[in-house]
Amino acid sequence: MGSSLPLDHCLNVWRNADAVCLDVDSTVITGEGLDDLAEYCGCGEAIAKWTLKAMGEGMSFREALEVRLNILKPTKAQLDSFMKTSPPKLTQGVKELCTLLAARNVAVFLISGGFHAIVDHIATELGIPLDRVFANRLLFDSNGSFAGFDKNEPTSESHGKARVVNNLKNTFNFKSLIMIGDGMTDLEAYPPAELFIGFGGNKVRQNVLEKAPWFVYNFQELIQPLRNEEVRES
Repeated sequence: MGSSLPLDHCLNVWRNADAVCLDVDSTVITGEGLDDLAEYCGCGEAIAKWTLKAMGEGMSFREALEVRLNILKPTKAQLDSFMKTSPPKLTQGVKELCTLLAARNVAVFLISGGFHAIVDHIATELGIPLDRVFANRLLFDSNGSFAGFDKNEPTSESHGKARVVNNLKNTFNFKSLIMIGDGMTDLEAYPPAELFIGFGGNKVRQNVLEKAPWFVYNFQELIQPLRNEEVRES
């Protein structure tokens, strides 16, 4: 990995972080929320193909998002039923990590190209306040039919996560903010993030593996250094 940094340096930045921003799809949860919803609605294969394009570098995130949603056209009823019967599964270790970071007074944020209707539930499960969630918003008409998405959300376009990270740093004066995720939209947030940690616990994306300063395959690789530090200080 030509872009990798010395592990000691990464560990030092990690241990001294005052904010951690987590991607959601294939990072905090095991799958891709929109793909899983599409599978539930019976058009999973078509949507998954466009998700792969969005993860690569061939088209803008917003273009891929618009194409996928126009194929899927989820209704409010479908979305509600999906969340009741087939909610996304948390990645092993992520709840422990979020609890540990909160105990260290590290601010934890979710920054997702997914949708509040899904991500807010995940945030609640992790004990993350909803005002620390940045995601897209589906729009429905009075009958609950799909009516598009809010294009004012920064996460609806390429480099949107970098804008969110930059705003967080300016608003809260974070000195060491870290972005963790599996995709190129996450890597785009470094800089302004002080460190990007690529996550391969659910999917390994080769372009991220090659470009991430630090790449991990499970959350224990991030939990253990913090636990070890607690032991040394006790």
